[in-house]
Amino acid sequence: MDTQIANLIASELERQRNGFELIASENFTSKQVLDAMGSCLTNKYAEGYPGKRYYGGCEVVDVIEQLAIDRVCALFGAEYANVQPHSGAQANAAVFLGLLNPGDAILGFELAHGGHLSHGSPVNFSGKVYDAHFYGVEEDSGIIDMDKVAEIAQKVRPKLIICGASAYSRDWDYIRFRQIADEVGAILLGDISHPAGLIAADLLNDPLPHCHIVTSTTHKTLRGPRGGIILMGKDFINPWGRTTKKGDPIMMSTILNSAVFPGMQGGPLEHVIAAKAVAFYEAAQDEYKKYASQVIKNAKSMATALVQKGYNIISGGTDNHLMLIDLRSKYPDVSGKEAENALVKAHITVNKNMVPFDSRTPLTTSGIRVGTAALTSRGLVEDDFEMIVDWIDYVIQNRNDETSIQVMQERVQQFMKNFPLY
Repeated sequence: MDTQIANLIASELERQRNGFELIASENFTSKQVLDAMGSCLTNKYAEGYPGKRYYGGCEVVDVIEQLAIDRVCALFGAEYANVQPHSGAQANAAVFLGLLNPGDAILGFELAHGGHLSHGSPVNFSGKVYDAHFYGVEEDSGIIDMDKVAEIAQKVRPKLIICGASAYSRDWDYIRFRQIADEVGAILLGDISHPAGLIAADLLNDPLPHCHIVTSTTHKTLRGPRGGIILMGKDFINPWGRTTKKGDPIMMSTILNSAVFPGMQGGPLEHVIAAKAVAFYEAAQDEYKKYASQVIKNAKSMATALVQKGYNIISGGTDNHLMLIDLRSKYPDVSGKEAENALVKAHITVNKNMVPFDSRTPLTTSGIRVGTAALTSRGLVEDDFEMIVDWIDYVIQNRNDETSIQVMQERVQQFMKNFPLY
């Protein structure tokens, strides 16, 4: 028995059980999802798609993968889904590969303002292979000015416009984004990796009727396994006039499927796809909709408490599960890195994060990002998040006092015993 890894897994489970998990990208899956991921399905190689595999023995995984496709289409009201991407970044990469040529112009949300690496960051493939341009938020409001997005799009004439973020706390105006995309002849990609579960629960604007293509992760608010998906509200003929050898038009679904496999990936992870299917099933239940609603209630409660404490939340509040906190408003001498390190010692897990127009580097930052999805899965409600804000502020105030931090760590650990995990 590999006791070394077994012990490390046990240690990680204890870490998850004992702390406040506030990283906005994380959540706690159900036991059913864990069981599917740890199943014998990991033994099966299944290059291709259901009914069109390059390997024999796929009769069971074909049913599983088709079930995942059917469930996610029903959940989001989509006509097309690909459930094979290994991550959200892989889903985005496949869309880029299928739609663009190297050097084509793309327009995405600025990373330093809350965007994502795979939306054109110069350190990512998306910024290295394509001609990346960006829109951002206004310094005074922390909100995207759609008129300025339109101006940039008219100037750049991108082939692809991306709406979506990893640290933007407001809902998205997909209707206006589609108008802008149509005006410049661009394909509109909606990356809903963070709010996907809240959209599935009909609590935020729906991108499917407006975005040509939608990508997402399956963890975060969807509370599934780590992985990605690609969706379309309605399949359509590719706009470049590509045809088959017989002269028939090629549908976008064919282009996207080919971009995922064999374009970006080899064999799909059928154990993860099974876990995705479980998560899609769970997200369709009434209990999940109550959960998603509580996620937003908790986020708004936390945001209000932070503002009352003197913290500046970028955009002034939140519509979803997360918020980006500019520490300079209350603690100008404290970096995001310092705050993160102190909070982690107290078993309060957050991540340092750049804020718009940041005066510090990406490795130190002036902000931290927090989210409510994971602790809501543990059963915490609005009053609990108000208390958490008090405790966060206490730790940052006493960041250099090891005794105070140790006392807070014990309080956090004792409190979380009331909310069992697995």
